[in-house]
Amino acid sequence: MSKPLVEGNARHIAHPETLVTTQWVAEHLNYTAVRIVECDGDDRRYNAGHIPGAAELDWQSELHDPIERDLIDCANFELLMRRKGITNDTTVVLYGDKHNRYAAYALWLLKLYGHEDVRIMDGGRLEWQREGRPWAREAPSIGVATYTAREASLALRAFRDEVFCHMEARRPLVDVRSPPEYRGEVLHIPEYPQQAAQRGGHIPGAWNIPWTTAVNAADGTFKSAPELRDIYLDRYGLTPDREVITYCHIGERSSHTWYVLTYLLGFERAKNYDGSWTEWGNLVAAPIER
Repeated sequence: MSKPLVEGNARHIAHPETLVTTQWVAEHLNYTAVRIVECDGDDRRYNAGHIPGAAELDWQSELHDPIERDLIDCANFELLMRRKGITNDTTVVLYGDKHNRYAAYALWLLKLYGHEDVRIMDGGRLEWQREGRPWAREAPSIGVATYTAREASLALRAFRDEVFCHMEARRPLVDVRSPPEYRGEVLHIPEYPQQAAQRGGHIPGAWNIPWTTAVNAADGTFKSAPELRDIYLDRYGLTPDREVITYCHIGERSSHTWYVLTYLLGFERAKNYDGSWTEWGNLVAAPIER
């Protein structure tokens, strides 16, 4: 397996092996040890056209428990990986729409269950399209693989009780939603009106650093390492040695910022609170600031 291309925006990041270019993907489409996977907020995009040979992860139906509001459990995660033709040794490269925010959520889930080699294609669908690269409409034929997952790592996921303790200790909380959501003017994100919270605002003490701050709007790629350090370290004073919890409304945008902090900037104690505002904004007696 050749290494990812470390050039352009990937240079000087903490873990360059987790970020690949569209060119790298184009050169590895036929590698049996590599599985390209698309994960979108809207699965109609995959059906309309996807990278040739790419499998699909349905963010709504495949990554979450069908009854409880929770992630799929370890046993169902194993079955999912097997259906997608992914083994423990497979290099999984994720990409998607909306600047890779759902792809980042899928990466967080794979890391939660211990998959070693997971990467993101910088720029996602937008960059692949912008460069005029080919699309396919037929779903690939994928054989069933063998896969064994580890139990979910609590080092990557924050639950509400931990968030309460984190807030009371005045440790860093990063609210990655839009400023109107942070101020309590909007109770849901446009894509998911059914997931509106009863109260608006933010967790006391949380800083508002919208997740889109980390990407270049024109092509969806991540900003350079110096730009990211200027935003998160210099401007807001976050430091890689401190525990940081990110959150948004349903956990997918905050996983994008979690990826930036963990793999691009080298934070070793970042966690994603996937309960996020749909949980906190509906909790009885949970403290809220506006």
